[in-house]
Amino acid sequence: MKLLLHTCCAPCSVYCIKSLRTEEIEPTVYWFNPNIHPYMEYKARRDTLKEYTKSIGVEAIFEENYGLREFCKNVVNNLENRCVKYCYRIRLEQTAKYAKENGFDAFSTTLLISPYQNHEALKQIGEEMAEKYGLEFLYRDFRPGFREGQAEARSLGLYMQKYCGCVFSEEDRYSKQIQRDKNVIK
Repeated sequence: MKLLLHTCCAPCSVYCIKSLRTEEIEPTVYWFNPNIHPYMEYKARRDTLKEYTKSIGVEAIFEENYGLREFCKNVVNNLENRCVKYCYRIRLEQTAKYAKENGFDAFSTTLLISPYQNHEALKQIGEEMAEKYGLEFLYRDFRPGFREGQAEARSLGLYMQKYCGCVFSEEDRYSKQIQRDKNVIK
């Protein structure tokens, strides 16, 4: 099977790649993440993934698209549903499209390792894109390996991000701190 693996970051890819390799599936990593902001965060994640894939001998494709303006334009009216309505969809569709145009049989995503992501939505959108592009969406519930993969990423010294990717997820991550700071100021 020739698999294109959409990859959000190096730490999330550690367990996914290891798991796929136990199935004798050698993925090609695909970086397409126009949802990650600000730019220095985008760059840190991309560059760490470049170094990591090189160190483990995995082919990687990097599609540069720092899409702050396009992202904001598409999520501003529905911030609470941005992941399902925009982020998952744009990344999985672009992955499927690239896979189809470049001779891959299947595609998947490292987003499936995160206990913080909506797996049902990811699976549904992945299957929808697979049908649209005539490919297989390889669904794997990688979540049982989340802690193991994160621990290995730390031991390798990989850059470990503190939030999912967009500025709104960063705000969500710090929401309790923001509220505490507001209360201190009063």
